[in-house]
Amino acid sequence: MKAHVCTRRVLEFLVSCMWVAMGVMGRIGNSSAGSGNGPRVVNVGALFTFDSVIGKSAGPALLAAIEDVNSDTSILKDTKLNLISQDTNCSGFLGTVDVGSISRYILKLATPKNGLLTHVAIQLTGKEIVAAIGPQSSGIAHVISHVMNELHVPLLSFGATDPTLSALQYPYFLRTTISEYYQMHAIADLVAYFRWRKVVAVFVDDDYGRNGISVLGDALAAKRAKISHKAAFSPGASTSDISSLLAGVNLLESRVIVVHVNPDSGLNIFSAATKLGMMSSGYVWIATDWLPSVLDSSKTIDPHTLALIQGVLALRHHTPDSDLKTRFTSRWGSFKNNETPMFNSYALYAYDSVWLLARALDAHFKGGGTISFSDDPRLQERNGSTLDFTSLRVFNQGPKLLETLIAINFTGLTGQVQFDSEKNLIHPAFDVLNIGGSGPRRLGYWSNYSGLSILPPEKLDANLSNTSMSNQSLYSVIWPGETTAKPRGWAFPDNGTLLRIAVPYRVTYPDFVTKDEGPLGAKGYCIDVFEAAVQLLPYPVPHQFILYGDGRRNLHSAIL
Repeated sequence: MKAHVCTRRVLEFLVSCMWVAMGVMGRIGNSSAGSGNGPRVVNVGALFTFDSVIGKSAGPALLAAIEDVNSDTSILKDTKLNLISQDTNCSGFLGTVDVGSISRYILKLATPKNGLLTHVAIQLTGKEIVAAIGPQSSGIAHVISHVMNELHVPLLSFGATDPTLSALQYPYFLRTTISEYYQMHAIADLVAYFRWRKVVAVFVDDDYGRNGISVLGDALAAKRAKISHKAAFSPGASTSDISSLLAGVNLLESRVIVVHVNPDSGLNIFSAATKLGMMSSGYVWIATDWLPSVLDSSKTIDPHTLALIQGVLALRHHTPDSDLKTRFTSRWGSFKNNETPMFNSYALYAYDSVWLLARALDAHFKGGGTISFSDDPRLQERNGSTLDFTSLRVFNQGPKLLETLIAINFTGLTGQVQFDSEKNLIHPAFDVLNIGGSGPRRLGYWSNYSGLSILPPEKLDANLSNTSMSNQSLYSVIWPGETTAKPRGWAFPDNGTLLRIAVPYRVTYPDFVTKDEGPLGAKGYCIDVFEAAVQLLPYPVPHQFILYGDGRRNLHSAIL
């Protein structure tokens, strides 16, 4: 009974979030025609979590982009963009729900018997939203994309990196940031570069975490490596739950740990690891872009935070240095609704998303395009529902605007903004960082055409693949425990099964093998050769020697 109530509450909450998101479309002004090619005002929706690491960077950037577009006389001459932002504030729940059945649940809930309708239905009028920017959450993006597909409204997401958000399933979803697919291949290249064979994945158990780690498993397999253990924790897990999870990880043989979590709670992982002694010599920690997103939002990193992450490797979206980015950085402190001293890379992708839309609308209007909406006969009231499905209208020019968006090619804060045939940004690249001393230090770069390199991707020829292992290079790393010696990536597990090796204990040839009082229990030339060979293996082989004989006579029978 409790499980049923919990499921129902989550579903009700999911429906509420979806209708709130679409409620952006209800708060619309008149888009009366101007003297130019387009209307005076075009309304754009924005969906993100205001009070989050990503949202605090993206929000001010979106507002700044709108102001910059509206003040630029070279684009959208007589048309102004009106941004209507909605705080989603529910990414934690949505990541745990199977969104594939959302429409079925909506129709089930939309019945006269259900009192939910009086407080979740938002009356929608005058749906003249031509596009929505966001959301930052992959879970919400799955849900909202179903709605946008139906209404033919492009969804430009600067933060939903889940690789399963594909162009085939969600044709109106356009990712304006880098897919997690490429980041996981960058991590696989890091693992191969340092010649490790097994990693442990610590991740948040939602769409973002699960799907990213699934891609990592495939990428590692192509490098003859693998995920030896998956350690998932629920969104909003308590400190004790995280500590218990890491305590179990600490019993495993692999010491290479990939952390793929949300930026708002990710540091809890390293806090628990520090208390368990897992940030010492011999451990390897690789964090996805969530960690630089946290660190980049501050001018100076808190010393306590810095102490937790010494020696960690991390990936950050690579955005080339440019005059555009320099000017944006210098203006950051003057932006509206700005609550952080600095910004992370998602601010740059959010800013470019607005300009992408503005350029597409400009081309659309110059080509004689208009904006109009029509009723969809499939969006009718059902079973006497009070949800106003009939007020939802389809954007008639949505398919044409989507085609224009995909064809746009310009240089923004993040570099070249252009899409490939699968609607992914071309030339995905990351900075490879090493946290140490007073902050992050760049070891090099990764791109899908150069692999790991100490040269920036923009200085390399994107048409020439240079990803062979012999061409990979990074600067030296300072590992946990303040050592420069590369960790071997494994340790003898406390709970592993020992390989038992029988050795002869005879009266002759003691220099080759004989009994010893030391920890191995045997010594000699053969033992030394075996131990040296084991040390060269890229994985642990826990073992013990079992003496065969009494040391007073030679045994001629075979040792089985």
